[in-house]
Amino acid sequence: MSRWANRVALVTGASAGIGSAISKALVQHGVVVIGCARNQDAIQ
Repeated sequence: MSRWANRVALVTGASAGIGSAISKALVQHGVVVIGCARNQDAIQ
């Protein structure tokens, strides 16, 4: 089990670029990600 499992992270700029990559990596490690972005359609 990952040391990051069952943790929560707030990622700003999660719809593109570095924010998107970080969000995806965190999810792969079992982190619950709350993503914020200016474009709601892009984040879904």
